[in-house]
Amino acid sequence: MAKDDIQVPDLVFCMDSGAADYSQLWVTSSLRGNCKVDMTVSSGLAGYHSGETGGIVPETFRIVRSLLDKIDNSTSGKVTEAISVEPPAWKIEEAKHIVNSMGTKIYDKFPLVEGAKYCHQDDLVKMYLDNVWNCNLAITGADGLPAIATAGNAVRPSTTVRLGMRLPPTQDPKFACDKMMEILSQDVPYNAKVELKSAGYGPGWCKKEYHSWLDESLKNASQAFYNKDAGSFGMGGSIPLMNALDKKYPESQ
Repeated sequence: MAKDDIQVPDLVFCMDSGAADYSQLWVTSSLRGNCKVDMTVSSGLAGYHSGETGGIVPETFRIVRSLLDKIDNSTSGKVTEAISVEPPAWKIEEAKHIVNSMGTKIYDKFPLVEGAKYCHQDDLVKMYLDNVWNCNLAITGADGLPAIATAGNAVRPSTTVRLGMRLPPTQDPKFACDKMMEILSQDVPYNAKVELKSAGYGPGWCKKEYHSWLDESLKNASQAFYNKDAGSFGMGGSIPLMNALDKKYPESQ
């Protein structure tokens, strides 16, 4: 077995992340987890003409909107505290350092349409933490909505959406998935039918406190090649392999 040959390594590298820039050595300090949930809301037994049934048969898209507000505030983007985890003090300090060194480079590589603003554009520390630590919801797919070219005057029988939730690095993704489905299944408007199914989840990862030899080695290497100290930053994406390696080699850096 490879584990028998490897035994217990002092240090495990994963060269599959990113870098804040190319002017110094960067080490990823955390990766977010994720979970996916498919939600179908049904009301009518068939599609009905909206002129006949509008105001009588509940519109399922409106019910979807109402349910989503229970886990994701549509005004602020803040996700329910039931699956959130407060960032540790060192992560907040990391955010301040990143903002001081990078400024608008945090976001300006992702262009928006003219006149649009970025989330928390006036508070870059919050923007950074929301990107690398806090929960974010994305609707990554939908069924039951016809293309506009074929849309008719109908109250559709159902709406299905896939919810993609980015999770804090230390959150248990199965717990978060189960909790989301629990919240979404309660107090459904009009007592409509809600079907919820997990579409998969993966854990995040968060660094351990560095041993002094590793901290010194990183600083020396960055100084030798870049004439700057090594930097620490978080990534908002997921590499579930890191969590698996952490569990396999709990004593390794």
